[in-house]
Amino acid sequence: MLLLGADEAGKGPVVGSMFVAGLVIDEERLFDLAAFGVRDSKQLSPAKREVLARKINAIAADQYILEVSPRVIDELRQVMTMNDIMVQSYAQVVAKLQADRAVLDAADVDASRFAERVRSASKTKMLLIAEHKADERHKVVSAASILAKVKRDASVRELEHSLGCKIGSGYPHDSDTIEFLSSWVKEKGELPECSRHSWATAQRIKASFI
Repeated sequence: MLLLGADEAGKGPVVGSMFVAGLVIDEERLFDLAAFGVRDSKQLSPAKREVLARKINAIAADQYILEVSPRVIDELRQVMTMNDIMVQSYAQVVAKLQADRAVLDAADVDASRFAERVRSASKTKMLLIAEHKADERHKVVSAASILAKVKRDASVRELEHSLGCKIGSGYPHDSDTIEFLSSWVKEKGELPECSRHSWATAQRIKASFI
């Protein structure tokens, strides 16, 4: 039996893209994921996630990682809620992959509603369920969370390299991220393209300098 797990990284940051990863493995490979030490990406160091991502890639039957840029998020938020964006993003990933059963990390307070909306939007025929903390309960979702987080981390590091400055994690609670945005707006008079302009944090920083 083929299993599909899906999870996101970067839903909440004010800087950088969001990534939704879908991973398909044979059910028998769950033993390998357990042996590797796969668990929720938030419980692992960046170095450990990178090592595990290589091992996961080696046994994957298929995978797809969707990047949703800050610009796309800002544009979509003019016509839909963030919950709607999450449904559409997960649906795109699910539609790209084939498995007998799919487990999603629920991106809605109502997990069953989220599953039904993704099923409808993706037009999938797979058995599909969504659970809160699925990345802690299902190894295939834990593995997907690792792939998404590694992609997100690499994306932020690439941004730092291209801009030649420290960005931090990109989350509003990170002082490095706030310093990056504040310095950018103070110097250039506008928010950087890599930030989510529709985020309250970005708007507050912009208003304090402009």
